[in-house]
Amino acid sequence: MIRLIIKELALERGIKQYQLAELSGVTPQLLNRYWNNHTQRVELVQMARIARALGVKPGDLMVEEKPEEAA
Repeated sequence: MIRLIIKELALERGIKQYQLAELSGVTPQLLNRYWNNHTQRVELVQMARIARALGVKPGDLMVEEKPEEAA
């Protein structure tokens, strides 16, 4: 299972959710879903914007969890 780590990366950088929405140009509603992992799909353009705002590559926004880690 893939999990988004946008929240963790942002907080490591001292960036709050509303600030990341402004920096990335992503709507607060969409960012909230990604931030809290309440989505089953992502939009690549939006992920690229978020990654750019955080100074990482889009692939760095996700981690693969083994089934026992997700429990």
